[in-house]
Amino acid sequence: MAVIVFLFVIMFLGGAGYLIYYFLSMENQEVIPAFSEQNINLVIEGDVITEKHDPRIVEEEILIPFDTIKKYIDPYIYWDEKARKVTVTTKDRVIRMKTENLTAMVNNEPMELNIPVIEDGGVIYIPIEFLSDFYNIEVSYLRENNVIIIDFKNSVVQQAGLIDEKAVIRSGRSRRYPIVKKFDAGVVNDETLRVFEEYDEWYKVRASDGTIGYIEKRFVVIKRIFVNKLPEMESGNNAWKPEDGKINLVWEQVYSKRIDVSAISKMEGLDVVSPTWFQVENEHGKLINRADAKYVEWAHSNGYKVWALLANNFSDSAMTKKLLNSTDARENLIRELLAYAALYKLDGINIDFENVDKEDKDVLTQFVREAAPLLREQGLVVSIDINLHPCYDRKALAEAVDYVMIMAYDQHWKGGGKAGSVAQLVWVESIIKEFLKTIPRDKFILGIPLYTRLWTEEVNGEGGISLSSKALSMEDARKVVEENNAEVLWDEESGQFYAEFKDGKLTHKIWMEDVNSINLKSSLVHKYRLAGAASWSRNFAIPQVWEVFNRNLKLTMDYYEWKEQNSNIKYVYDNSNSIG
Repeated sequence: MAVIVFLFVIMFLGGAGYLIYYFLSMENQEVIPAFSEQNINLVIEGDVITEKHDPRIVEEEILIPFDTIKKYIDPYIYWDEKARKVTVTTKDRVIRMKTENLTAMVNNEPMELNIPVIEDGGVIYIPIEFLSDFYNIEVSYLRENNVIIIDFKNSVVQQAGLIDEKAVIRSGRSRRYPIVKKFDAGVVNDETLRVFEEYDEWYKVRASDGTIGYIEKRFVVIKRIFVNKLPEMESGNNAWKPEDGKINLVWEQVYSKRIDVSAISKMEGLDVVSPTWFQVENEHGKLINRADAKYVEWAHSNGYKVWALLANNFSDSAMTKKLLNSTDARENLIRELLAYAALYKLDGINIDFENVDKEDKDVLTQFVREAAPLLREQGLVVSIDINLHPCYDRKALAEAVDYVMIMAYDQHWKGGGKAGSVAQLVWVESIIKEFLKTIPRDKFILGIPLYTRLWTEEVNGEGGISLSSKALSMEDARKVVEENNAEVLWDEESGQFYAEFKDGKLTHKIWMEDVNSINLKSSLVHKYRLAGAASWSRNFAIPQVWEVFNRNLKLTMDYYEWKEQNSNIKYVYDNSNSIG
């Protein structure tokens, strides 16, 4: 009896398994439309795009909704509702289009449109064919299917040909899915499919009429793979690099119109000076100008490039907010900056916007994306200074500029509530590792402090400690230590000499920046294969610092050579401004 039951179960399971197999292998013969018959359809590469607002065809021109472009083509396209302007930025172009205006501005030069940007019912429609070269895309309209197809140039294209008249394209990767396209017998040899994805037994394909779906591998053969490379616009200028070694830049603090250049000694190995000449004056984009033609002449005569610094007002984030959120104000600022750059024969612009509200991160990026192409067109190198503040979109900014200066200092700052090094060596390394997640090495310039802080702790009446500090140059720090007979010890963690002394109820602490700390920090440029170093600022330095920078950034080939050169150093403070 048990044997009979067992055989019955086996037969039942076998039958059920056959039924399941039969069901799964059934071919669905239903044919469904590949596209909506009422609306204009949009295909981008291998996907049918369905959004709240459809594209439009107006006067034979293809118009794509702003939100669709932003989502699928250009995340940085920008709409200013107040100015009624669309702004598109690429590496070397800034395109501005105003609603209902048949003239677009491309790098401040007029270009005629066949149809303007249109606003209808709160939706902004963009003439996409005008932007096709800027976006490096191909745009076509297939009237028979009422479908717009957009393909990205320079993408890898894989093509397949049909080898069986039974071939069909289905809506999914199974014969149970309905058919979205059958092929007429007469066109089998002429049809070329574009392949986008490969699975075990299926390809995701697009037919010549724009139909997207899945076809069994047995029905096709791969014909060729190539790069869809079509003529492109000229690329922007390549970023300047020094002939020898790494970039060596120093910032120049400028408080008045003139600097006595006769008092500046030769800085061996220096490539670039970056004077703090331009500052935003108001929310309309007007600039305070402290530039000096004689300083530029002096710099060029000494072989230094001049990358003038452009700063916002660090203490007025409200003004910065108004500026960044206004297309017209950004335009005004960029226009004025370009004029000054030409007037003073500058070689670059260094953007230093700090204390920006984190909610203005995107408009800060937008400003940089708008400025960079126009500055490059004028032959200027474009760089930006950033730190750990959340207002910086690190990846986007790195894509927009030639170089990114990472301000690896102010680890402990005035008002921070704790005494400590301006930039401990271990902390600087952690900063480098963090920023290398998003900043390419060949654009990464390490910011190094030439100043230190003298910290003063005072025990107050309640038993707590009041803390104050002031910035000191390297020479002033040496004098403070010497005049107070402070004991100086080497601090391995910070890579600095540390000194402490008392004055009545006051305790003074200082982590010194000198040739030793600069030697260690600048070696990190080689250790992490960075583009160079930028130091803040020249007036804090002692002459011996330039010898260190020159040796490490220009004469030393790599980190292994640096380690060999420094393997026998013993850090004993002797007040001689020499290493070790």
